[in-house]
Amino acid sequence: MQLVPSWVLLSSGCAPVLLIGGWTIAASLEGPDYDPVTQTISVLAAYGTQGFWVMTGALLALGACHLLTAWGLRAAATAGRVALGAGGASAWAVVLLPAPSSGGSLRHGTMAAIGFILLAVWPVLAVNGGGTAPWGLRPAPSIMATAVMALGGAWFLIEMHRHGVTGVAERVVTTVQSVWPFVVAASCPHRSRTRERQTVGEKTKHRQRR
Repeated sequence: MQLVPSWVLLSSGCAPVLLIGGWTIAASLEGPDYDPVTQTISVLAAYGTQGFWVMTGALLALGACHLLTAWGLRAAATAGRVALGAGGASAWAVVLLPAPSSGGSLRHGTMAAIGFILLAVWPVLAVNGGGTAPWGLRPAPSIMATAVMALGGAWFLIEMHRHGVTGVAERVVTTVQSVWPFVVAASCPHRSRTRERQTVGEKTKHRQRR
């Protein structure tokens, strides 16, 4: 099993902190006009809102974290890493196509849905090996993670249809999706920066001797 760079813990760990911190600060800037129980995160990132720049910055940072994690998570299968990275890129697309403050947007909703699907399926696509693989890359936990995200997505759609606790449902499922990359990264064996330099140096010396 290939070792994972230790900085992947930082990139994956920052993702949920930035996301939750972003919507918390942006909501506080909006004040009582914004209801986090019934309103979505997209409302906070709409043009003209008080917390626009905060939520936009948080989404951009979230996308960067997922891309970095996907790049460094070498123990995962390639398909899963691609899906995670594409999920991060979709966060940028959501920023480029913000929902108007007056209501929803088909383009924004489509990109948000694509991002959700990518981040929901990446755990099963990242499975690499059986019982010898890191816990986060084994079939059972990965399937369970994807199932929980899928159920969360269904809950969100139901609440949106019935005009219920849409904001709560969205926050729960996006939190799970932002935390799972860290769970996977934490379960993998890590390579410190010093050890990585030593490994590269040993390989270079070996090539020179040959």
